[in-house]
Amino acid sequence: MANSTAKSKYFETSDGARLHYLEAGSGPPLVMIPGWSQTAEQYKFQIEALSDRWRCIAIDMRGHGESDKVNYGYRIQRLSQDVREFLVGLDLENVALLGHSLGCGVLWGYWDLYQSDRLSKLILVDQAPCMTLNPEWDEKTIEAAGAQSDAAKVMDCANLFRHADAEAASADMLNNMFTTNMPEAQRAWIIERNLLFPREHAATLIYNNQVMDWRDVIPRINIPTLVFSGKASTVPWKSQVWVHEQIANSELVLFEENEGGSHFMFIEGKEKFNQALAKFLAS
Repeated sequence: MANSTAKSKYFETSDGARLHYLEAGSGPPLVMIPGWSQTAEQYKFQIEALSDRWRCIAIDMRGHGESDKVNYGYRIQRLSQDVREFLVGLDLENVALLGHSLGCGVLWGYWDLYQSDRLSKLILVDQAPCMTLNPEWDEKTIEAAGAQSDAAKVMDCANLFRHADAEAASADMLNNMFTTNMPEAQRAWIIERNLLFPREHAATLIYNNQVMDWRDVIPRINIPTLVFSGKASTVPWKSQVWVHEQIANSELVLFEENEGGSHFMFIEGKEKFNQALAKFLAS
């Protein structure tokens, strides 16, 4: 599934983590951040479709994919700093920064720390603003946040990846994130790439991601933003409508289930996704 047109390169962070990334094309930069435990390779369809017009870069976050499996730094704010150091190190300006799932958290963390510095546009792909619900919230608040777990369930989820059957638990979780039309070969590929991230670090990072609350950050975003959501995704789609409504200069693209509207719509519904993304980048 690797993209033969993309070159594998490496970048070292200030704390000594060597990050692998894929790069292809030239032009305005599009930098893509994968979700929890996912890899740069999963953006192969975007690289193939867009690298004739844009400089497409997809990063393996620390511990993920082909990046160094360091024993530290598996928190959103460190990943956001990694992205910042990467953009500065490669002297990238006017970047369109895309994040999927937890990658949206990395983008929101970047905005919280650095605002729009070096950025021109944001692309947010299917991440709840706050995954852990407060039992005192009303239904409207829960719906907007996209919260689905209480504190105990969040801890239980993290602990799934600390036990001997962590790989099976990972496969079960991922299989709930596809539509029934996802080809078996692509399912297997996504799961296989997911497991390149050591499970003990995966547990640390998924817990950190699930307890973050970005609802005060999202309304402060003031650059053009594209929000993607799937009606059949595990992320409640109405929370993505809320994200869109909070960002003044934003657009929302919704996928129906028969369009590949799962959590991985950029793979299952790649044609629609790439068309909407290209239009947004060119605007």
